[in-house]
Amino acid sequence: MLWLQSNGADIIWIMEGTTTTHPDFKTALKFWFKLGWISFGGTAGHIAIMHDYLVDKKQWISNTKFLHALNHCMLLPGPEAQQLAIYIGWLLHGKRGGLAAGILFVLPSMFILLGLSITYVLFGNIPWVTALFAGLKPAVIALIIVAMFKIAGKALHSPLHYFLAAIAFVCIFFFNISLLAIIGGVIIFATCCRFLWPRVLQSAPKQVHPAIAESNYVLDQKTTPESGTFNIKTILRILAAGIFLWLFPLLLFYLLLPDFTFWKQLSFFFTQTAFVTVGGSYTVLPYVAQFTVTKLNWLSKLQMMDGFALAETTPGPLIIVLSYVGFMAGYNHFNGSLWMGTIGLLATTWFTFLPCFGLIFIGAPLIEKTHGNALVENTLSFITAAVVGVILHLALYLGKDVLFPQGMHIRELDYMALIWIIVSLVLILRWQVNILYLIVLSMVYGWVHYLLL
Repeated sequence: MLWLQSNGADIIWIMEGTTTTHPDFKTALKFWFKLGWISFGGTAGHIAIMHDYLVDKKQWISNTKFLHALNHCMLLPGPEAQQLAIYIGWLLHGKRGGLAAGILFVLPSMFILLGLSITYVLFGNIPWVTALFAGLKPAVIALIIVAMFKIAGKALHSPLHYFLAAIAFVCIFFFNISLLAIIGGVIIFATCCRFLWPRVLQSAPKQVHPAIAESNYVLDQKTTPESGTFNIKTILRILAAGIFLWLFPLLLFYLLLPDFTFWKQLSFFFTQTAFVTVGGSYTVLPYVAQFTVTKLNWLSKLQMMDGFALAETTPGPLIIVLSYVGFMAGYNHFNGSLWMGTIGLLATTWFTFLPCFGLIFIGAPLIEKTHGNALVENTLSFITAAVVGVILHLALYLGKDVLFPQGMHIRELDYMALIWIIVSLVLILRWQVNILYLIVLSMVYGWVHYLLL
């Protein structure tokens, strides 16, 4: 039974009924497996699905505890939706629950993307298939623009935030400064402000959520699992296991595969990206797109665009596009070898998502201590503001080849692509069309455009 209680200015929703029993591991496993196949819609969609099922339907975790876990994951590097699944799985069933939730969140999208990547390199040069991808490219630009405005709405709270976003854009667009250097500069700036200009550090307004009676939930705000306490021996064991799991594939590459230098570079690069993904997948994607295309030459800019389109058609986190990048890196480096492309995809997935588990198992107890720390909270808000400028650069970086495929001149503007970007924006923002429907419509647009020409 659901009823309202008014207490002055506060309105409290109270849920009455029988207390929910703790789910066994097999029951939870079924949900995590299902989530891996239906988690479309980006981070917001993933979180909404988990909230609807875990909080509203099954009452395995209270709203307060769910939001508290989400706040932890937003502070840690990595895709927060997957880390939220790991964290809740860990709260329910310890480390095996966290491993099951995190692995099943990514595994379906990885296998789907592997199949799509193989199909892409085998049949992508067929004219009508190329036309389908041509139709997807303007929609991808629209999705990046939408993501930029959504993040900007949450991140830009003051003139200083707008200034940092502008500076970040100038640094990466005009001076080709890397994302790592920009984040480092923001951290130094926030630290200096803390001591030299403390009034600047105004925390972003906190969201106010209704209080909810939590007596009927398996996990509530008072739940603290034994594995969640700080234990130096446990942390050392997790670190040792993580280091072994990171080194073991490198040993196999050295013993079994040609050109160990390439595999070492791939392993280090995607491990590095895992640790700079703060604030969602779009934080690191501009860095990956710029670095792998212009410096490592693992794939072309148009292939990168196609990778974004493929990733949008799969469930799981958008950062799974990195697995496609690893596939193309291995495929192109070894002269069109599907086996090497497949190994590249599997290795990229491994090195990208492995740190997520360690960061949750180690970081969740430690990150508790950062709540209320003005320096940490404001530094993160500054980094997120700078990311807005970086995403704007990504939109321009990829968009110019969509709008000006023959060169940067107004006479070369592809008006049909521009129109479809606008149509896609209207469909997303005005009509809130599901991304999967937009992808299908964009493929139809590309095919019709090809037939007319």
